[in-house]
Amino acid sequence: MEITEHMLRTGSRGFRDDLARAVEDLRRSGQGLGLAWSLAWHDVVSRYRGSILGPFWITLSMAVMVLGIGFLYAELQKIPLATTLPFVALGIVFWGLISQTIIEGCESFVQASGMLSQTALPMLTFVWRTVLRNLAALLHHLVIVVAVIVGFGLWRTLNLPLALAGLVLVLVNISWMCLLTAIISARFRDIPQIVMSIMQFSMFMTPVFWQPGARVGMMDAVLTWNPFFHMLDAIRAPLMGLAPEASTFPVLVGMALIGWAVAFGLFTVTRRRIVHYL
Repeated sequence: MEITEHMLRTGSRGFRDDLARAVEDLRRSGQGLGLAWSLAWHDVVSRYRGSILGPFWITLSMAVMVLGIGFLYAELQKIPLATTLPFVALGIVFWGLISQTIIEGCESFVQASGMLSQTALPMLTFVWRTVLRNLAALLHHLVIVVAVIVGFGLWRTLNLPLALAGLVLVLVNISWMCLLTAIISARFRDIPQIVMSIMQFSMFMTPVFWQPGARVGMMDAVLTWNPFFHMLDAIRAPLMGLAPEASTFPVLVGMALIGWAVAFGLFTVTRRRIVHYL
């Protein structure tokens, strides 16, 4: 009797049933990654339809930013340009992947409200759509990465397998962040502005442009407790032929496990209501 009353009041058969449906959504969305990629590629093509350079406009503007900030910080920090420019270039490129995915993740469900209300597509498909869309943008920006690696001779010392492992861990982590912001933003529409402000603040608190010095006092806290530092370090350090911080990969693995547990748990209990939020 109590179960029947609960179903009538909430539309739920209980947490076990909600979890089973959430897992099924995850399974179907994984099988339909091709659809997520098609939607992501359509987003990229639609955004730049009619332009001359297409998405390479962003790559060009990013290259100009790299040159400007690279020369500026080399002078400010009195560090050789050959060291500063690759550091800044790799930092800006991969920070763009991290920040844009999290920011755009806020709109993953909101922008797909029409399809979610009219089709039976897995909801997580639209999270993968956001991640893959920004991964496609990264593929264009790899022009900058390759130019830096070749131009400054980093290809002699880089550790590509370790950098790829770092990229995979970064994608795993920004995926749960994307899911989490998508769920909360569907319910509270001012969350995207808050997330954008947090990411802007984090950019200056993370060594994207500036190179960290001695790890003492406040600097040690900034590097130790800043998850975005570990994300950048996991990719950038191996590409520059350096060893990542000893704590970087353990932190990213721990973040992935805890973050996905929290995000998927929230998705489990809110999945039935997300369409109504929209």
